Amino acid sequence: MNMQTRLRTLHCSQTLHQSQSLALRHLVALFALLIAPFISRAQDSQTPRNVSSNEYTLRVNANMVILSATVLDHHSTPVSGLDKGDFQVYEDRKLQKILQFSHDDIPVTAGILVDNSGSMAPKRADVIAAAMAFARSSNPQDQMFVVNFNDSVSYGLPPGILFTDRQEELQWALSRIRTVGQTSLYDGIVAALDHLRLGTHEKKVLILISDGDDNVSKHSLAQVLDMTKHNSATIYAIGIFDELDGDQNPGVLRRLARETGGEAYFPQSSKEVPSICEKIAHDIRSQYTLAYVPTIGTEDGSYRTVEVRASFHARGHLSVRTRSGYSVPLTLPAATPKGIPHDSHN
Repeated sequence: MNMQTRLRTLHCSQTLHQSQSLALRHLVALFALLIAPFISRAQDSQTPRNVSSNEYTLRVNANMVILSATVLDHHSTPVSGLDKGDFQVYEDRKLQKILQFSHDDIPVTAGILVDNSGSMAPKRADVIAAAMAFARSSNPQDQMFVVNFNDSVSYGLPPGILFTDRQEELQWALSRIRTVGQTSLYDGIVAALDHLRLGTHEKKVLILISDGDDNVSKHSLAQVLDMTKHNSATIYAIGIFDELDGDQNPGVLRRLARETGGEAYFPQSSKEVPSICEKIAHDIRSQYTLAYVPTIGTEDGSYRTVEVRASFHARGHLSVRTRSGYSVPLTLPAATPKGIPHDSHN
């Protein structure tokens, strides 16, 4: 082979190699473009969605007191658009420094407590519709559970399911128990407060729907109130009372709501309950969250009163609804009911 032929062969070989390299680079680029959307989806699936970063910063200091506050104007209309500087927090009448502030719609752990005593039978369909209206109006990432109570107390969801965000499971949990017997209201609240501790969201609420006073509970009202002082849950109560029923006790529902920062409602008819539950869901989603570390750092087991004030010149006088105080330390007492069963087909 002469020199000219060798040069032509070498040139062809180099040209072929360059063509193969270029083709390979194009193939790699094309492959990268094809898999990019899948990589993006995988990354998105590992990133929490619609969760405020404040939900995590509020957990940094274990000594923090975290308050949920609803602000209302003189027409009882919720007020939005306030900043941290518009609030003042007092503990035992001493001004506290607000370290964290948020007005985001963050997920909550929510328990729905339903009275299934015999007197609730005519109102059952409206109560279930109300609970489902609350679920539909709530944050889609909320953790929800159901506690049913009559002569006894039981969790509504199937065994192994602590919480759900699926409406069909809530419907099943609310519908499967019969309305019979008497009312173990206090035992139901104790079981719900106990279950709330298993939730992973910082913000916790209970929705209580009942038509009468307690008459068969093992726990007393004093024990329930003591538990609420050690628990950050906000209680919303709906009393569906019959004027001819001598068991009604609206004062209990008002006190539970007032001391935990919630609200008590007393509709004229069970038909009004679904719209009330929608209002409660809106209230929860529009609350302000404030956190502070108490100036008194000792954990002496005492009860500390809390007051939150808000002012904004353009809205006139504002009222703030939040819990009235808490007990130190912020832990539940050891004596809580064990072995609460799940609903059976009774």
